[in-house]
Amino acid sequence: MSFTESAEDMREELIQLRHSLHTTPEVGLHLPRTQEKVLAALDGLPLEIKTGTALSSVTAVLRGGRPGPAILLRGDMDALPVMEKNDLPYRSESPGQMHACGHDLHTTMLVGAARLLSARREELAGDVIFMFQPGEEGHDGAKHMIGEGVLDAAGERPVAAYGMHVVSSMLPPGLFSARPGPMMAAADVFCVTVKGRGGHGSTPHRALDPIQAACEMVVSMQAMVTRSFDVFDPVVVTVGTFHGGSKDNIIPDDAMFEATVRTFSKENRRLIKRRLVEVVEGVAAAHGLRVETSFGMGYPVTVNNEDEAAFVGRTAEELFGAGRFFVTPNPVMGSEDFSYVLESVPGAFAFLGACPPDRDPATAPYNHSPEALFDDAVLPDGTALYAALAFSRLS
Repeated sequence: MSFTESAEDMREELIQLRHSLHTTPEVGLHLPRTQEKVLAALDGLPLEIKTGTALSSVTAVLRGGRPGPAILLRGDMDALPVMEKNDLPYRSESPGQMHACGHDLHTTMLVGAARLLSARREELAGDVIFMFQPGEEGHDGAKHMIGEGVLDAAGERPVAAYGMHVVSSMLPPGLFSARPGPMMAAADVFCVTVKGRGGHGSTPHRALDPIQAACEMVVSMQAMVTRSFDVFDPVVVTVGTFHGGSKDNIIPDDAMFEATVRTFSKENRRLIKRRLVEVVEGVAAAHGLRVETSFGMGYPVTVNNEDEAAFVGRTAEELFGAGRFFVTPNPVMGSEDFSYVLESVPGAFAFLGACPPDRDPATAPYNHSPEALFDDAVLPDGTALYAALAFSRLS
């Protein structure tokens, strides 16, 4: 029986597990209920299982019946601090928490792959590491798991690593997509505090207004990006928070804003840090104010190995037929901590369209929305691709 047929036979079990995970989402590095459900779902399989120390991770190793290298498959498990707005029979029961990014599907598909590969363990020419990871949503979960030895769980570094991410829009349901080279952006945080001198709103010339200067900084940063960086190696700077003042007629002492900074190359990642500081310091100096800045380095660029990205495409089309894999023409500005794995191991990260059939992928609410919906119908396909990638790569 093929992986697609075996995964289809597990459809109802996969849906049941996914709904159970969706009902009880957990945020961050510590996911005790999620970990418990994963361990229960893996119980009875011929796996060497280890749980994390600093986080609620699960690392499971399947030893193949024949000698060979190791392959790593990763599924993230954490949810988001989002209040779900969907009216579902399995909607979140945790106030203010929701699987708005589809990680409940990733976890389920990886469990399914573990079952499929365990059933064919004697045919495996090597080992498979199943990486069940908490804390992808801004908590460096992959870096923590690497620090606790996930890459060496089989006794040697894997020769390839694969991750997958469902999307609630952007792609038609059931379509897989990846590209060689940069797949997703690096994501850093630029924080600015403008130090002025407070006063009365009726006499701004007697104060040093930090709000006006901060507004000018925000606009000047956008102009700097368009004039300092090649549009074919794009940079995005988006100010997401802006705080200052307490009343309409009071000029405050300080104003503060924070921006997310997205880049695709190491060169631009270094340059944007310097240029942003130069812009805000220049504006502050022009207005006689001071500025304090900090630059928090987030997830690096997610870079797909050219050969492994092509292998993902070939495997998807061998499983599901021509037209089920699409080469992503451009990288995506979102970020992923699977990038830490791909810095150490050649591999690929792919997308899977999971938009419900009654929604238009072009307009459906995207991942992280409180109204994001993911179609259960893609669970067997993602499960089969995970299993086939490991099995075929070891062959």
